[in-house]
Amino acid sequence: MKKFFKLTNVFLFISIASVFAQTDNDDAVLLTIDNNKITKGEFVRIYKKNNSKETQIDNKSLNDYLELFINFKLKVLEAEKLGLDTSQSFKNELAGYRKQLAVPYLVDKDVDAQLLNEAYERKKIAIRASHILIKIPENPTPMDTLTAYNKAFDLYKKAITGEDFGKLAQENSEDETTKYLKGDISYFSVLSTVYPFENVAYNLKVGEISKPTRTSFGYHIIKLTDSKPNPGEVKVAHIMVLVPKDAKPEDVKKAEDKINEVYAKIQAGEDFSKLAIDYSDDKSSARKSGELPWFGIGRMVPEFEIASFELKNQGDYSKPIRTAFGWHIIKKIESKPVGTFDEVKSDLQTRMAKDQRSQQSREFLVEKLKKEYNYKFNDKQLQEFYLVVDTSVFSDNWKAEKAVKLIKTLFTFGDSTYTQQQFAKYIENNRKKSKKIEKSSQSMVNQYINDLFDKYLEEKVITYEEARLGFKYPPFRYLMNEYHDGILLFDLTDKMVWSKAVKDTIGLTDFYEKNKNNYLWEKRADITIFQYSNDKAKDETLKMIEKKNEKGLTNDDLVKLETKKDSSALKIIDNKLYQKGDNPAVDKIAFNADASLNKTFDTNSDKKQILVINKMLEPQIKTLYEAKGLVTADYQSFLEKNWISELRAKHTISVNKEVLSTIK
Repeated sequence: MKKFFKLTNVFLFISIASVFAQTDNDDAVLLTIDNNKITKGEFVRIYKKNNSKETQIDNKSLNDYLELFINFKLKVLEAEKLGLDTSQSFKNELAGYRKQLAVPYLVDKDVDAQLLNEAYERKKIAIRASHILIKIPENPTPMDTLTAYNKAFDLYKKAITGEDFGKLAQENSEDETTKYLKGDISYFSVLSTVYPFENVAYNLKVGEISKPTRTSFGYHIIKLTDSKPNPGEVKVAHIMVLVPKDAKPEDVKKAEDKINEVYAKIQAGEDFSKLAIDYSDDKSSARKSGELPWFGIGRMVPEFEIASFELKNQGDYSKPIRTAFGWHIIKKIESKPVGTFDEVKSDLQTRMAKDQRSQQSREFLVEKLKKEYNYKFNDKQLQEFYLVVDTSVFSDNWKAEKAVKLIKTLFTFGDSTYTQQQFAKYIENNRKKSKKIEKSSQSMVNQYINDLFDKYLEEKVITYEEARLGFKYPPFRYLMNEYHDGILLFDLTDKMVWSKAVKDTIGLTDFYEKNKNNYLWEKRADITIFQYSNDKAKDETLKMIEKKNEKGLTNDDLVKLETKKDSSALKIIDNKLYQKGDNPAVDKIAFNADASLNKTFDTNSDKKQILVINKMLEPQIKTLYEAKGLVTADYQSFLEKNWISELRAKHTISVNKEVLSTIK
């Protein structure tokens, strides 16, 4: 993390921003360092990135920036000469940045935008649904899938012909959480469930029942029971009386009596926060007066959620309500509506990246690239794997050598050819990721090969595209070049300046000795601050302070004398040197034009404090220890200045003034 922040400083020329349009002669050579030629386009692009659009380009600012740019390039060339760009750590770091920068180029932006808009529109609506789930095994055979589908379809036919949906769910659903609620999953909004389920539910009309819908859990029959504007989010506090699942009837009654007792106290005007602390069995929220984090639709159990959103005004509280956890009394603290698109955009994008929607964008991109790069595929060559891959692929025994005779081209993409042998190796290397299946069949193997091929193809298409990003997208190429130079600049500057200044104690000390007159303390006051507990202690302390010099008393003596009878009467809370501006009260007695050592105390009645001037110190040189931070920073600047002078002396630098004059 520390290195990242330093990188932001050394990337003087490397801020991620839009690439501005260049002048017609971008390829004209502006700068030559030895045999290295830097174009006008490169300089202008970086100049504009690091200056606001409103900044006027004048000769002075342009020349000043050119000098900084030359220094930058000299350092990068020196780093390359030293071979820093060949180290594994450099390569790994640059590869990491490349991977991050490539992300927005490896999705279909149009699809992403459509999905984002769809998510926002759905976020504005809360829907309530019930469902019946027929599960499918993790690694289903075609027969498993067909059996589950047929069962689901039979239930669908019963539902649409008038049979009670809740009863069908209660008797047939394999979702153990909702079957006892007659399939009701209450209200939810976007990104609250898997995308296929959400997609179907949001496209139903109230009362409408869907055909069997496949998700990773199995087949769902969905009935939309309500749709309403999303109320947004609410913040509440609650008092909970726990009712364990296995509670005896007498314990259930005892819990109900307790929540009613608490409710009566609230109605009588007792403080909700204190009652939550004293009575709530939810100890984590009780410590916060019963407060819970903000939540929206679909985040709490239905009964709790509905009761929370039904509270209209701030401070309103509910009657005792029962949930699976026990009894609750809920108090509304605050609420807020669904935000604008710009307000929720970032959150939606973050959540969508972890959702199945992200795969849709990738799939659209792959299809687009397949057309762009003239993808050719021979299905027969893939089917030949059905004859050489058997069920041993599920038990980690299958080897690519079993496909040794498969040597044909599987598909071509762009200027690359991918063979059956390459795919055979891929199967061998990835088979360990599949779980062992007790009952497997050749049809399962064939499906597994098809699924693995789709994954293999996607990986190869994306890898192919990623390798060509620099050629296809100039902004990507520019950023990669700048990160390349920036990392080198950081590594070498750290070696020659930052770390050197810290480690070179002899050089630092010598620099300090030659420049120590630059590190001065201003006039300072040696101040002691007493704190008293009552007016009597204050008055007695003020009297003792006036006479302490003639009696030879120290500040510690004053405390001892005053605390003989009352140990809390007086104490010293601070004793240090102050400069003007450090403390307003000190400024008043020590740095005011009227201040004198005859007036050596001041009281702060609000804080019960007495301030005493022990002595005034005239300006003096700071020790190296006292000025270490400033000295180190100045020494780093000194080292860098000398280093740049050395670099400029060892290289031939030539600026084409004619080209420079064309930059507007």
